[in-house]
Amino acid sequence: MDWITSSPQPLLMVIITAMAMYFALIVMTRLAGVRSFSKMSGFDFAVTVSIGSVLASVILTPDPPLAQGVMALAVLFVLQMSVATLRVHSDLFEGSTNNKPRLIMANGEMLRDQMAKARITENDLLRKLREANVLDFSQVDAAVAETTGDISVLHRERGDTPLSENLLEGVIDAHRYQPRPVQA
Repeated sequence: MDWITSSPQPLLMVIITAMAMYFALIVMTRLAGVRSFSKMSGFDFAVTVSIGSVLASVILTPDPPLAQGVMALAVLFVLQMSVATLRVHSDLFEGSTNNKPRLIMANGEMLRDQMAKARITENDLLRKLREANVLDFSQVDAAVAETTGDISVLHRERGDTPLSENLLEGVIDAHRYQPRPVQA
């Protein structure tokens, strides 16, 4: 029965710590900016998960205490801001904290060797093509496995503007994309 019910004091402590952690999270997010919860890189995702873990630990258990939880949040936010700043100013640091995007489909053809390196199955790619409302492989100029694990599908219909090759800058195997002429 202890697993289902609780006395009023622990419930009150959950309310108080949840409110305090929520307030601390808002303040730190305002100071650090919304990038703190972005999906721009694996590092960003790891920090977001870590913040959630700290919040849950502090809210639901008496150990760690509230002050330690707020400090842990502050350290995560400082680390996030520091890494973001270093990434902006150092290509070497950016390369060490980010995966590079990878071309996995070009000119309507799946690049199976790159899909294997990105650990993306044909079914994963097909699902993303359907989500992008692709009706035929010939519509796909490029599909890119992004640093976040998402797949970007760059496609067009007859007469649409062709893909700007600048969009593939920094993408592994971008040279395999060949611009196609606009068809009327």
